[in-house]
Amino acid sequence: MTMPGDVMVKICGITSEDDALLAVGLGADALGFVFAPSPRQMSRRAVQQIVERVPREILTVGVFRDEAPARVVEIVNGIGLHAAQLHGSETAEESRWVAARVPMVIKAFPAGHPQVSKSEEFGAGLVLVDAQSPGSGAVFEWRLAEGVVDPNRLVVAGGLHPGNVADAIAHLRPRGVDVSSGVERAPGRKDPRLVREFVLAVRGASGAAEAEDADGSADVAMSGSTGHGGPFDWEVDR
Repeated sequence: MTMPGDVMVKICGITSEDDALLAVGLGADALGFVFAPSPRQMSRRAVQQIVERVPREILTVGVFRDEAPARVVEIVNGIGLHAAQLHGSETAEESRWVAARVPMVIKAFPAGHPQVSKSEEFGAGLVLVDAQSPGSGAVFEWRLAEGVVDPNRLVVAGGLHPGNVADAIAHLRPRGVDVSSGVERAPGRKDPRLVREFVLAVRGASGAAEAEDADGSADVAMSGSTGHGGPFDWEVDR
């Protein structure tokens, strides 16, 4: 379970129980299962079997792209997932409809998309900013996410890997980071070494950011800011 101030690590594109338990064992806070067309696409039954083995404190996320809202709700609640990640051109109305019926919505936007700054209209608990071509492994210009989303709700994706995730955290101070291909040896197959290095890089960067914030603690106290809020509803014992 992440604590206030920690950066959440989400390992996405999980396709097997072995990889799910590997990611959790190495320190991941969240797992993503892709239901949209993709080399990592999973069936409802396969995901359900994996989720039944995952500790409840781990955030489990179903990833959808332009799926019928009723279908999203049916799958998320039927499996017992903690969140629906909407990764397509869903409207604010559709996203709010889903958000009212599942534990949490994560709304994804390409970096620089004009609606990123209006993300609150989508009823999302978290906002994921990705590259222009999600799943491509491409890195976007991080400045495109600066100041457009409350960092307490921001999840950064797009081309992250053990070698650059610390820089992303230093630039954006996000609530979480999301990785898929950056910790794989083949599409849908996670590499234990890369997963471990990614988690360690995130934890190291989180610690550095906390230390930097502590240096300015007097100013923080004056302003009333306390860094990341939380916990989120999925971090509270159920």
